[in-house]
Amino acid sequence: MPYFSLIIPVYNRPDEVQELLDSLVLQTEKDFEVVIIEDGSPVPCKYIVDQYTEKLNILYLQKPNSGRSYTRNYGMERANGDYFIFFDSDCIIPPHYFETVKKNLQESYSDCFGGPDNALDSFSDMQKAINYSMTSFFTTGGIRGGNTQMEKFKPRTFNMGFSRQVYEKVGAFNNMFGEDIDLVLRIEKAGFSIVLYKDAYVYHKRRVDLKKFFKQVNQFGIGRINLSIIHPGSMKLVHTLPAVFTLGCALLILLSFWKPYFFDLILLYALLIFLDAHFRTKSIKIAGLAVITSFVQLWGYGLGFLKAFWEKKILGKSLENDETMTRIYK
Repeated sequence: MPYFSLIIPVYNRPDEVQELLDSLVLQTEKDFEVVIIEDGSPVPCKYIVDQYTEKLNILYLQKPNSGRSYTRNYGMERANGDYFIFFDSDCIIPPHYFETVKKNLQESYSDCFGGPDNALDSFSDMQKAINYSMTSFFTTGGIRGGNTQMEKFKPRTFNMGFSRQVYEKVGAFNNMFGEDIDLVLRIEKAGFSIVLYKDAYVYHKRRVDLKKFFKQVNQFGIGRINLSIIHPGSMKLVHTLPAVFTLGCALLILLSFWKPYFFDLILLYALLIFLDAHFRTKSIKIAGLAVITSFVQLWGYGLGFLKAFWEKKILGKSLENDETMTRIYK
């Protein structure tokens, strides 16, 4: 039996699956199986997977569309490994990934781990800009990029693993947006250890459409309020900052009609983002795009957070029938 079972839900992503499988062929540590679950895709990836059956230990599963949580659960039920690892289909895995994870587990075993994400040189400028905005200290506190100072680290399912023992005791993913954080909070409450392996990173291509990116982070904001209701006490200061930023920008824009220099504070923050992004990427174009993606990320999350706060915390709207609680692929 393999030690690792890779659980990968897929919906209409054959090209991404091919890139992912190409990267898995190059792994220096081979003790894993690949469990690909086709979630009712109109454009299946089976013809891609069939090209790798001689190169990788692959279990290809098909099921009716039910969303990523149930799809991951379907894969776990049929996986053979002792340790489950989760990737998104738009990830590319560095050749040393499993060697690094196994070494970390041998030296400092943890029941659950997560790793950061990074960008390849081959990614588009927009993908690199989105990667910056989702991992920068100045936009997220760096908590998605490996920084643990602002909040205790919470693994995400683009790069996350836990033991079969965790699965058998804690259970599977709930069908909601923020399902990975929900599960990690349940793992914590069950007394299992959770760590960040900073050297176990993946390359995450992310979305390249700003409209889709806005929708995604907007749902992150809504999901954070939902999580705070399901798990009282889980809300931290860092989770409120995008909402504070959004309200602050709105106030500064209004004040700028009275005194134009108030708008300079927003420009100053944009300059800070530009300089930091340029320092990290060495590209003026990516730095310029990073300013746009950072504001999209902060405003999108902030507006979702504020909307959900008003509806759920102030008006007392029930979580039942909330679309973010029963996410289906879009």
